[in-house]
Amino acid sequence: MGKKKIKVVGKEEAKEQKKRPAFKKQKPEEPVVAEKKEAITEEKNAVEKVEAVKTEKNTDKKEENAEPKEEKKEKVKKEPKSRGKKYLSAKKKVDPDLLYPVLKAIALVKETSISSFVGTLEAHIQVKTAGDLGELVLPHSKEEGKRVVTANDEIIAEIKEGKINFDVLLASPKMMAKIVPFARTLGPKGLMPNPKNGTLVENPEEAVAKFSKGGFRIKTEKKAPVAHLRLGKLDQPDKELIANVEELIKTIGVVNIEKMFLKATMGPAVKVKI
Repeated sequence: MGKKKIKVVGKEEAKEQKKRPAFKKQKPEEPVVAEKKEAITEEKNAVEKVEAVKTEKNTDKKEENAEPKEEKKEKVKKEPKSRGKKYLSAKKKVDPDLLYPVLKAIALVKETSISSFVGTLEAHIQVKTAGDLGELVLPHSKEEGKRVVTANDEIIAEIKEGKINFDVLLASPKMMAKIVPFARTLGPKGLMPNPKNGTLVENPEEAVAKFSKGGFRIKTEKKAPVAHLRLGKLDQPDKELIANVEELIKTIGVVNIEKMFLKATMGPAVKVKI
């Protein structure tokens, strides 16, 4: 037998050979191990499929339960109110550019009223200064006959028993301490005395006659120098309504009035000459 040839390697080549990793021969996998791996992968795939189905169902339920999103409503321009034939025919009788004297204005208001019931004479006034315009006592008021009382021990005893036999309660500042405990009873009915409507006064006895005749405060709107009042019923004589209008103008003052209109509850406005 011949001798094996031994290759002589230099120092540098020997170092390189040491650095190189020695490759081990991989043994072929046993068939049992391979089957186990396949089973594990199949289980993973099955679990993933089940979870995917669950997530789909949950998302479908959320979408079903979710409230529908409100669609942005487009701003619709309000159309002017359409008037009936009666109103339009009544409006033709009034000249919008003409200032009518009080007597003619009241006659025209009665003529152009289109309501089936007895309407009210309304006054709509534009003034220069907003706020409190004074206290008006109409010479001829349909509200006459109001039950006006002055707060005293007898009246307070009746309130305590639940008896309220009055329409207006007047009181002095000294009596308010006795009335305050009944604020929950009187307040909702508008019967609690207060300085704004003139029911809390120093001399209540003197104010009884004024409130019995239907006196009230004239106030403008909060954001506009405009006041709206009722001056009587249209079935009253013209003389009575004229006197009420003249008293209104006197109370507010001619200088403070810029515009004034009279109208029925259902009817066109008539511009009045001040």
